[in-house]
Amino acid sequence: MKRIKVIVPIPMDADGVAARAEQLPADFVRSGFRPEFVAVPWGAALGDSYHDTLLMDWTVFQAGIKAEEEGYAGVLIDTVSDSGLRALRSRLSIPVVGPGEAAFAAAMMLGKKFTVLTMWPEWFPLYEKTLTEYGWWDRVASLRSIDTRPDVTELLAGKEEVIFDKLKAEAMLAIEEDGADVIVLGSTTMHQSARYLADNLPIPVLNPGQVLNCFAPDAILHKATSDTIHKGRDAISAMFEKLFADFEQIWHGNFVHSADPESNAVCSQFTVLITPNG
Repeated sequence: MKRIKVIVPIPMDADGVAARAEQLPADFVRSGFRPEFVAVPWGAALGDSYHDTLLMDWTVFQAGIKAEEEGYAGVLIDTVSDSGLRALRSRLSIPVVGPGEAAFAAAMMLGKKFTVLTMWPEWFPLYEKTLTEYGWWDRVASLRSIDTRPDVTELLAGKEEVIFDKLKAEAMLAIEEDGADVIVLGSTTMHQSARYLADNLPIPVLNPGQVLNCFAPDAILHKATSDTIHKGRDAISAMFEKLFADFEQIWHGNFVHSADPESNAVCSQFTVLITPNG
């Protein structure tokens, strides 16, 4: 069994951690893997200031730096801010994945422009930082919020009726006014709204904590540059795991996508910059 350390960037009690873990139910997780959610013992409160951003980077790094020694096969950072991502990748040989990077990349495969839909504008600097680092602003339709203070422990429980409608209304504005053709939820704390929005919006909705589910179980990935084929979601996952393990740093950009609905295929061309380990 391969254990994955999922680092929650905000200190919280066991009930709060359990609520975060609900985004990865047992029937969703691939056989042979076990995600273990662990909250940082101290640090940020809401991630709504540069002070909190600094604390999230440092405490996530502290929580992840010994993951390899602890026997984990990989690290998943439970925040779209991808806090501590680059620092951990520079020190660990196991894969380190940030849902922000993964969700934004998936959004660019699914559409031309995506909107990051979040709870309040105080989180905008988190996305501005990562989108600038990744060089993906040309694919962003907008950053939008429902201007509602988040609850990073209780999440959306008990507030679904009000919050879900607000999120849907704001998403429709992103579609009609900003030209968005993909919605990315701006926080893993919003995972409870993902199904409702996916069922009630005319465009794809990405739940960052579950991005790999964009691949159907029988998906086929063909790398034209090496003429290699990976059949099935498990094989695609293994390919990415090896990719992250083989290089210290990887950057993807300059994406151009085309879709063929008749053959149910997507073709993506992009630039890759890699830094070898060592």
